[in-house]
Amino acid sequence: MNGPGIQLTLAPELRVFAPPSRRAERVATSTDGASSIGHVVESAGVPLTEVGRLLVDGREVPVSYVPRDGESVEVLGVSRPQQITGAPLRFLLDVHLGTLARRLRLLGVDAAYENEDIGDPALATRSAAEQRVLLSRDRGLLRRREIFAGAYVYSDNPDEQLRDVLSRFTPALAPWSRCTACNGPLRGADKASVGERLEHGTHRSYDVFAQCADCERVYWRGAHHARLERIVDEAVAEFGGVGTP
Repeated sequence: MNGPGIQLTLAPELRVFAPPSRRAERVATSTDGASSIGHVVESAGVPLTEVGRLLVDGREVPVSYVPRDGESVEVLGVSRPQQITGAPLRFLLDVHLGTLARRLRLLGVDAAYENEDIGDPALATRSAAEQRVLLSRDRGLLRRREIFAGAYVYSDNPDEQLRDVLSRFTPALAPWSRCTACNGPLRGADKASVGERLEHGTHRSYDVFAQCADCERVYWRGAHHARLERIVDEAVAEFGGVGTP
């Protein structure tokens, strides 16, 4: 771009998206005189899903605004908690976020996920069709115009990923109410009704069970329950919810 020159300031949390050479507080940026401020921001490496308010010389403008020579542009991050309008809050996670999907489901959050990579176009189409917030660490995927809404997952650590999503969207928590395998609803099940699905040792040692209404997977307080309880209790203590049963 060799047109008008602007001064571009990215919020500190957004500078991670810019090349190292462009992470200063104010960066001189050339435009073509016709592109919108949204295009300029994306050209700087920042997905629009991560952008909150856009200020030009201190006044708020829409992403369609075309910046003029000499203007100062300030790009602010998304305000937290972020409100998603137009549909109930539910998520769609890309193939690289399987652990996060299972933890969200553990907390009763509606989190769709495919074990196989169905491709960016299919993910974007599903986000739009089901009105789900698309969670991804792929900036290119989040730039697809057809997605309903999206959010970049900043960390590759599952604990940090979970805290990030919960603090950003503050979904209602209902622990132990969803199947961690398929996202379906769980219901209480008596031992007689699920007995044929249990190994002998499990049948003998446990009396309380739950079963997925969709995939019919059976759950009980097994060897991993203490670890799962820790995840649930920490999330509930910090972000609210009904707690453990």
